Amino acid sequence: MDALLVMLVIIVGLFILSGIKVINQYQRGVVLTLGRFTGIRNPGLRIIVPIFQTMYRVDMRSTPIDVSKQEIITKDNVTAGVDAIVYFRVIKPERAMLETTNYVYATSQFAQAALRDVTGNFELDDLLAKRDEVSEKIKEIVDKQTDQWGIDVEAVKIQNIELPADMKRAMAKQAEAERERRSNIINAEGERAAAETLAEAARIISSTPGALNLRTLNTIERISTEPSQKTTMLFPIELIDAVRDIGTGLRNK
Repeated sequence: MDALLVMLVIIVGLFILSGIKVINQYQRGVVLTLGRFTGIRNPGLRIIVPIFQTMYRVDMRSTPIDVSKQEIITKDNVTAGVDAIVYFRVIKPERAMLETTNYVYATSQFAQAALRDVTGNFELDDLLAKRDEVSEKIKEIVDKQTDQWGIDVEAVKIQNIELPADMKRAMAKQAEAERERRSNIINAEGERAAAETLAEAARIISSTPGALNLRTLNTIERISTEPSQKTTMLFPIELIDAVRDIGTGLRNK
């Protein structure tokens, strides 16, 4: 009789203990009573009725999922491989448990489909230059669908865009040609600025009496300080002008 009582106490104790559940701070408990949803349990020590009630824990933290590389064809018929990462958070745990068998897998699969659909509507150049815009469009589509599952999509980020080898070579040549074009433009602008400066200097010298003589003397002084095998002969500017006038008169005859 005593052994039977002890056995009964142990069974009752195990039965009660099986109904004691601990829910972590980042979790919520979804309780089903005889198969029907009957409430949400908050973090802490919670008690349910064994056999009649079942509790499922749902993680409420932000969860990242990788969207595997998808082979896509852009609007300008270029084949590329694109992958992404999706950040989502469960905001209504009862929907996440009751509206889909596996909300993580369902979100991942829908994100893959949205990634293919959205990137296929962009040309390659826009896809490379407007990653944030593409990511935002994917987020809007996935968030709208997963809202009925009680899931909030926080962000979608495109990670890698893999291009064919021949396309990479073509883009490298294009970038090199663009750099060379910019270099030529910069050189041309520098030469034009130098020519304008020289023209202005020549105008000032020609309009200022004696400026050319001073410039000549300055040049001679600079040459004389350097070792050279050359001999410099100086003539008055008046003599040069006179010789020029004589030559002009002889040609006019």
